[in-house]
Amino acid sequence: MHTVTLKADNQLYQQISQMAEELHLSKSELIRKALAAYQENLSKNKMQHALQSASLQVRGANTMINKELDEFIFDGLSDV
Repeated sequence: MHTVTLKADNQLYQQISQMAEELHLSKSELIRKALAAYQENLSKNKMQHALQSASLQVRGANTMINKELDEFIFDGLSDV
């Protein structure tokens, strides 16, 4: 395992220490878990953005198809 050094001001250090104590974790384990959770959150946000983008593309295509079909709604029918 590798060592990473983190410089933290007093407030951040106290926050890390307090959270680690409350969760019965070492400060290192707390930080590892926090980084893993952050990475998971980034991945979820990336996936959500991709899904939203795909959804917008599908909606645009559906709108175009609906407009094309609307042009044919009365095709072949005459006013009597």
